Amino acid sequence: MENEVATAVVENPYGLGALWEQGDFVAKGTLIIMVIMSLTSWYVIIMKFLDQRKLLASAKLAEQKFWTAGSVNEAVDRLPKGDTFRTIAEDGVRARQHHEGRFNERVDLHEWITLSLQRSIEGINMNLTGGLPWLATVGSTAPFVGLFGTVWGIYHALVAIGVSGQASIDKVAGPVGEALIMTAIGLAVAVPAVMGYNWLIRRNKAVQEELASFTNDLHAFLVGGARIPLPTSAAPAAAAKK
Repeated sequence: MENEVATAVVENPYGLGALWEQGDFVAKGTLIIMVIMSLTSWYVIIMKFLDQRKLLASAKLAEQKFWTAGSVNEAVDRLPKGDTFRTIAEDGVRARQHHEGRFNERVDLHEWITLSLQRSIEGINMNLTGGLPWLATVGSTAPFVGLFGTVWGIYHALVAIGVSGQASIDKVAGPVGEALIMTAIGLAVAVPAVMGYNWLIRRNKAVQEELASFTNDLHAFLVGGARIPLPTSAAPAAAAKK
C-alpha cells in the first residue's frame, strides 16, 4: 500500500496581496503612484526607441536616395512624404528660394540657410529629448517613494505590535518584511528607468550625428552646389553601409 504524501500549500499572509488588502489609503496610494511611474517610464522607453529607429532608417534611406539624385528637387521627391530628412531638405530649399527682398542685403545666403536649417534641427532634437526628463525623474525619485511606503508600513506595524503587547519574532518579522516590499518595488521601478534613460541618451547621440551630417552636407550643397567630400578614412565605412 502506497503512502500518499499530501503537500500543503500555505498562502503567504504577508505578501503583496496582503499588503494591498490590509494597507490604508497612504500605502495603497504609494503603490498606485509607483505603478503609474513604472507604466509611463516603459511607455517613454518604447516610444522613444521606435522614434530613434525610424530616424536611423530615414538616415540610411537619405544616404541611398537623396545624394544620388541629379538635382535638389529630384532628391526631395525621392524621399517619402512626412520623412524627417525630407522636411529638413524642404526647409533648406524653401530658404534658398525665398532669399530675396529687403533682407537680401542684410543677411547673406549662407547665414539665411543656416538659420533655417538650425530651426529644423532644434525642433527635431526637442522631440528626441522629450520624455527623457521624466525617466530621470522616475529613476531618482522611485526609490524614495518606495522607502516612504516602507517607513509608513513599519510605523503601522510597530504601532500594532505595541498595542497587542506581543514582540515575538513572528509578530515583528512578518509586518516588517511586508513593508519592505515597498522598497523593492521602488527599486524595480527606478532601475529600468535609469538604464532606459542612459540607453536612449546614447542612441540620441547617434541620431543627432546623422542629422548634423545630413544638414551640413545639405547646407554646403545649397550654398556651394556640392556636397562636402567624405574624409578618406570615412569613405570605406560609408561605402560599407550602402
